[in-house]
Amino acid sequence: MASIRPLLPRKLRLLALVAALAAPALALADEYGDVNQLLRQGKQAEALSRADQFLAGKPRDPQMRFLKGVILTEQGKSDDAVATFRKLTEDYPELPEPYNNLAVLYAGQSQFDKARAALEMAIRANPGYATAHENLGDVYAKLASQAYARALQLDPGNTGVQPKLALIRNLFAPAATSATGSAR
Repeated sequence: MASIRPLLPRKLRLLALVAALAAPALALADEYGDVNQLLRQGKQAEALSRADQFLAGKPRDPQMRFLKGVILTEQGKSDDAVATFRKLTEDYPELPEPYNNLAVLYAGQSQFDKARAALEMAIRANPGYATAHENLGDVYAKLASQAYARALQLDPGNTGVQPKLALIRNLFAPAATSATGSAR
C-alpha cells in the first residue's frame, strides 16, 4: 500500500503548476477589465492606448481586438471599427459577436443588405444568439420600410402600402428601438 506522504509533495507541485498557469490568465483578465473600466469611465483614448499596447504583444487576441472595435465605435471611428470587426470575422468566423457588431455599424450607415448578411453569419455561428436575431428583425423591418416606400413612389395611389409603411415607421419612432440594434 502506498504511503500518503510521498503523494503530498507531488500534489503541492501540481497545485503550484496550476497556480503558475492560472497567473497569466488572471493577468489577461486584469488587462481586459482595465480596458473595459477605462471605456466605462469615458476614457476612450486611454482605453484604446491600453488595447493597442496589449495587442502589440498579442496581435491575434480576439477578446482585446473585439474591445478595440467597441472603443473605435464609441469614438465614432466607424470605418476603423468596421475594419477591426471584419478582420475578426475573417480570423475567427466561429465568433458571432464580431458579426453582430459589424452589422450594427452597417445598419448605422444604412447598408442594410450588408447588415443582414453579417447577422445571418452571426446566427449561423451561434443559432441561440438572441441579440443577433433581434437585430436581424430590425434590419428586415428597415428593408421592408424601404421596399414599401419605393412601392409608394412607383404607385402613389396604392392604399394597401400606406398602412404597412406607417406601421413600420412607428416601430422606429424615437421612443422605439433603433435600427442600429444592440451591440454585444
